Amino acid sequence: MFTGIVEELGTVVAITPVGGAPGDSARLTIHGPTVTSDAAHGDSISVNGVCLTVTETGDGRFGADVMKETLDRSGLGSLSPGSPVNLERAAKVSDRLGGHIVQGHVDGTGVITERVPGTGWETVRVSVPPGLSRYVVEKGSVTVDGVSLTVVEAGPDFLTVSLIPTTMELTTLGAKGVGAVVNLEVDIVAKYVERLLGDRTGGAR
Repeated sequence: MFTGIVEELGTVVAITPVGGAPGDSARLTIHGPTVTSDAAHGDSISVNGVCLTVTETGDGRFGADVMKETLDRSGLGSLSPGSPVNLERAAKVSDRLGGHIVQGHVDGTGVITERVPGTGWETVRVSVPPGLSRYVVEKGSVTVDGVSLTVVEAGPDFLTVSLIPTTMELTTLGAKGVGAVVNLEVDIVAKYVERLLGDRTGGAR
């Protein structure tokens, strides 16, 4: 589990295809001295909001295998050597929950469609894939590229969030322009509530 509070802006060092056909799976090597300072084989690290399992560490880098399902559902498949990525280690039970409960299980990808500068902040509009908008509510939480953010506006096929200078400086969201793809994870509580209500009323699950 994560909290959506990015610890470090890392860099993709290498992407090595694994498996028979192109796009089947890949091995990522990422430079991130902070998150690897105490990382060990089997630990979890969030990369742009995707929970990956550490397979090796050394020299401030870590390796992780990414399966086809993850490449298809997230934006990790579009990364290349040199790409910046948001990194966060799994939360400890004793940690402060500064963001919200984040699983690192990406629900889909959105596209940044607008950026509007403000005084001390910037409003960003992101498209939301069909089927996910029902889990997004005004003033609720959403994870965008691994960053826990508060929803400003929840539309039928979009959401808006406001970025403070710290978020723009310390995460990839500061440099991503209109047209950029971002990973989205909706609040897990909303999905559980829907499932439970569906079970009780006999509705669709």
